[in-house]
Amino acid sequence: MAAEISRSELSGRVAVLRRFRSMLERQKEHFKSYLALLERQEAAIGSGSGDDILAHVELEEQVIADIFAMQKVIVPLEGMYRALPAPASVPASAEEKGIPELRVSLDDMRERVRAKSARNRELLSRRMTEVRAEMTALRDNPFARNARRGAFGEVVTASVVDLRG
Repeated sequence: MAAEISRSELSGRVAVLRRFRSMLERQKEHFKSYLALLERQEAAIGSGSGDDILAHVELEEQVIADIFAMQKVIVPLEGMYRALPAPASVPASAEEKGIPELRVSLDDMRERVRAKSARNRELLSRRMTEVRAEMTALRDNPFARNARRGAFGEVVTASVVDLRG
């Protein structure tokens, strides 16, 4: 005969299951927001706006920190969930059946985030190379170096100062 599970064991199992599921769902939402952020970051990289890129990088750092903080909670919960004995007399609940699908979708979302992040790093690297080349071209421009000199090489200085503002 199958071992019966007590009410306290069952309620404990349900509590762990619900907490684990809610954490996985929140983690999935974090990944969705991160993926949306990476989409906007790609557009900012394409536009070349340094301020926009900086803002996205700062947001990205915060989202990544949230994801890692959530992962620190999920890992022990998953261990608790797996350590619970499976009750033979109680059929799996809908919540419990949904966890493998949620886990698969979370893993899929994580892979999409990794791919998008790698693409953005590549785009940013290319953009940085372009900016460096532009800076080198400006530095090597003889006209830019001599911008404060007149047409015949004389030094151009201010001759009148406006004191009225």
